[in-house]
Amino acid sequence: MDRLQQQMQFILEVDKLKKITRQTFLADGSRKEDDADHSWHLALMCALLFEHSNKEVDVLKTIKMVLIHDIVEIDAGDTYAYDNAGNETKRQREEAAADRIFNLLPQDQAEEMRSLWEEFEAAQTPEAKFANTLDKVQPLMLNDASGGKSWREHGIKEEQVRNRNKTTAEGSTELWEYVDGLIRKNVEKGNLIGS
Repeated sequence: MDRLQQQMQFILEVDKLKKITRQTFLADGSRKEDDADHSWHLALMCALLFEHSNKEVDVLKTIKMVLIHDIVEIDAGDTYAYDNAGNETKRQREEAAADRIFNLLPQDQAEEMRSLWEEFEAAQTPEAKFANTLDKVQPLMLNDASGGKSWREHGIKEEQVRNRNKTTAEGSTELWEYVDGLIRKNVEKGNLIGS
């Protein structure tokens, strides 16, 4: 198979992201978002909000990272952030998916995409820290906009949201301060169960 055929095969394969439903509702609460919605939203957030990163980031690299970070969910499925049992096997399922899906690409691109995915998962570089911050901020914003619809649906507690966001400030103190206000507001409104 030549290079273009491999690239097109990968592009068709990742179209499946549009069928992976997440637990977060769209801002208007009309439906749950899918992985493609989520990844696009993060890429746009990166393009607009990069100036709020704690450290300077390579914007294109970070956009690539957020666009591919959930590709593994084609095989592994979306693991809800607050699903303790599902999160125990998440890494193993996602590594197997990464092996299959990224290797559809020509070797150099497969290595680049896998490396970006691993970098996102490790959350050690400025780009990965900011990408992970965006990945935490976006569902918080949508939950706030939808009146806490998915939080209420699952009976989520403030401490669960705060624990999930314990590293959010590492990517952007400003964005953490913003969502901290959203958390407090949603506890007051009863959308999150207070600690």
